[in-house]
Amino acid sequence: MTVSLAPLRTATTGVVLITRDRRERTLDTLDHLATLPDQPPIVVVDNASTDGTADAVAARHPSVRVLRLDTNQGAVARTLGARLLDTPYLGFSDDDSWWSPGSLSRAAGLMTRYPRLGLIAARALVGPEEREDPLNEVLATSPLGTAADLPGPSVLGFLACASIVRRSAFLEVGGFSPVLHFAGEETLLAIDLSAAGWGVAYVPSVIAHHHPDTGPRVGRNLRQRRNALLTTWLRRPWPVVAAETASLAGRDPEARRALLAALPKLPAALRHRRRLPGRVEHDLTLLS
Repeated sequence: MTVSLAPLRTATTGVVLITRDRRERTLDTLDHLATLPDQPPIVVVDNASTDGTADAVAARHPSVRVLRLDTNQGAVARTLGARLLDTPYLGFSDDDSWWSPGSLSRAAGLMTRYPRLGLIAARALVGPEEREDPLNEVLATSPLGTAADLPGPSVLGFLACASIVRRSAFLEVGGFSPVLHFAGEETLLAIDLSAAGWGVAYVPSVIAHHHPDTGPRVGRNLRQRRNALLTTWLRRPWPVVAAETASLAGRDPEARRALLAALPKLPAALRHRRRLPGRVEHDLTLLS
């Protein structure tokens, strides 16, 4: 693991961008981020790319700090990037997502105004047409309601590339879990923040642009189902664990493949297992 050092500007919100083997998409995203009036400090964490991504970033965007990983760490790359920045707040981007002008400063203002706010789930607009991500409506209509000390509906899910965190809260709960690696890793972080007393809220005035590839995402659905089960093993009561595991075993062939993919990670899940406070478990039942 190597880090290329670049001067970090004084700002309240930095950006951590993770990528792997998507050089041109990464450069395009950085071009967008470079136009933000906030001029955020940026860390790019390269998940062991083999296409020259890190070198290209260093050449085209010398003010960006680059962390080159020797192996693909998945979502944990965001945690490693967060440790390199010293801004109190962090916006996460993937190599196909960036922040709308003014959103980072708006988020910083909300974080200052609401000291219990640990994570903002932003409104995600998809593609050049700026379509509403279906998750926006799900978050906006959360049955958990809006607490008086939060700026929007309480949620226990979000889109990682459309989220802004309070750095201290994010690192306090350990960031993204190495057990999950990647795909559907957001739920575990949301419930861990909530268990630690932090608020997770949907704020539609904070906007992220997401331009994912339109082609098939091979294997992603299986990884998401695997990680949903792993999250259950990591945090839910044993009766819920048993029911969810049995349900996957008795479903369609892909569900059974997800169960088989999760089994090698069972020892790690058990080592990192801890029960949630009753209030968080209650909220999860409301969302199920």
